[in-house]
Amino acid sequence: MTSPTPAPAVFAPAPAAPAPALGWLLAAPALFGTLISLLLPTVQTIWLSLQKGGVLRESTFVGPANYGAVLGDGEFWRALWFTVSLIVGPLLVAVVVAPLLALALDRAGTWPRRAGRVALSLAVVTFSPVGVAAAWMRGLMPDAPGLAGLVEGLREPETAPGTLRLIVALGTFGVVCALAVMAFLPALRAPSAPHGFTPSPPVAPPGAVPPGSMPPGAVRPGSVASGFGPRGGAPAPASGAWPEPRRAGGAAPGMLVVGALLAITMVAVGLQAFSMGLVLTRGGPERSTETLAGLSYDYAFRLAQFGPGAAVATVMGLILGVLGIVATVIAVASRLSITLAPRVRHASPRRGEGGGSGAAGMAVGVAALVVVVAVAVVFARPWIDGVLASPDTEAGGLRAQVNTWVPAVAGAVVSVGVAYLAALGIGGLRPLGRRSEWLLLAFAPWLFVGTGPLGVADWQTMRSLGLLNTFLAIFPPFLVSVPALLVLTLLCKGLAERSGRDFVGGVLVPSLPMAGILAGAVALVNGQELFWPLLVAQDASLFPAPVAQLSQLGGFSVTAPDVGAATPLLVVAVALVAVVAAQLLYLDRLVITANGSRPRTPDA
Repeated sequence: MTSPTPAPAVFAPAPAAPAPALGWLLAAPALFGTLISLLLPTVQTIWLSLQKGGVLRESTFVGPANYGAVLGDGEFWRALWFTVSLIVGPLLVAVVVAPLLALALDRAGTWPRRAGRVALSLAVVTFSPVGVAAAWMRGLMPDAPGLAGLVEGLREPETAPGTLRLIVALGTFGVVCALAVMAFLPALRAPSAPHGFTPSPPVAPPGAVPPGSMPPGAVRPGSVASGFGPRGGAPAPASGAWPEPRRAGGAAPGMLVVGALLAITMVAVGLQAFSMGLVLTRGGPERSTETLAGLSYDYAFRLAQFGPGAAVATVMGLILGVLGIVATVIAVASRLSITLAPRVRHASPRRGEGGGSGAAGMAVGVAALVVVVAVAVVFARPWIDGVLASPDTEAGGLRAQVNTWVPAVAGAVVSVGVAYLAALGIGGLRPLGRRSEWLLLAFAPWLFVGTGPLGVADWQTMRSLGLLNTFLAIFPPFLVSVPALLVLTLLCKGLAERSGRDFVGGVLVPSLPMAGILAGAVALVNGQELFWPLLVAQDASLFPAPVAQLSQLGGFSVTAPDVGAATPLLVVAVALVAVVAAQLLYLDRLVITANGSRPRTPDA
């Protein structure tokens, strides 16, 4: 009796891949937004730096004289040194404390890791630079409690710089640690095969066709698109590709790249420090705590000297542009990729593969989390006391909240929405093939640029349009979020590599939640912005909460600052629910890989 002949594999037609030209079309709004809201203000800032005059006097061209005056003045170099010194504390938290905590949580298993994500989320949604600084200002009151009394050191020029460095490090500990841990955790899900180990590829079933010999337009059985597994069972888990040997190297490449990008980010953000210094010292005493952003603000808007102010802003923008290009090159050259791990419904912990290392690993992870959270709570004690003692003022009223969150949310939707379209075009449709990510270099100079370096030019534009002191003026001036563009492009790239031609189901749908998460993050950042609304809104009825808080500190209408005005309970509650849901349902599944490594399947 002869054995039955195996039936030949049946190929289903693959989804039609969108034309690469669509990628260029989707990237067009981001290019236009970059031109209008980033490139032109940059050119205008450089042009203003070559002129003398401003609002009070007619502008005249003076060439590089402003740069000679600014760079030849000791105030600039003192401000640069002090600004750099402010970065040291948060930088150490980001590259030392955070990776150690992330490693402990990853080795502890699913539930400690998720508990850590939830606990750290509270530090993200409650952080307000102006609110934290206002809370520390309560230390100047006669009955100041605990750590807040350290603020007394801001009174003298000899002790003020060191005191402000300490306050910034303590006040930002929780949010910096939380964001850095959330960046390192996905990198720890990279493959952990031993070095040099190359597992044999699975044997193809009878009648199946190996990769490379399938007819064009056909879908291999076992892929997600076919709906059938290689042996007639369930489809291959989420990768959508013929199984390949995993590359060695583990999580180290991804961790190193993420660490480098975080370090660059901390430096770039620190160079634009403005809010906490303005609230606590306003650059004094005797300019001992002046920052670069504060120096540019003083020249342009306190002394009405746009030329020197624009010169400082140009130098700061040049440094930020170089850092943005370096960060983008690192991300692209290392083949950094973000993707989603498949959901595992009934998983049991596994040793050494992110499922924990037994009771010892869980105990270490839980202990590390408890220690970090306890330290964060101690450092946040001045803010907690300030929120509990906050008076009911107009800074926390409905009008101030509308001025804060309507522009913040609208600006986030526009800037992230435009970035998302470009990410789908560059990372998902890949118009230049494997070299498509290099298109990010067109946006890289503005990766880290905030409103400070472009503030003088943007203020001039608002003045020319007659929009100063209007509700439209307090909307964020950027039409595209370049950081969101970078993250979303790397995500769309990773999803496209695993999904093949299925653009809608494999790239668009899985990446859409990330776009919403980043829009929420940008909205939170916009809501705590002080620099831009401080420039364009002089009418108290237009003040967002941070500006209203600053106004309170400079006046005599209240005896104590409304510390919680920028973080009202309703906003914190809504944001916390959204962030926790995002952490548990989406962010916990992210995988960051570098050098073409493939993600390991997590325990949950």
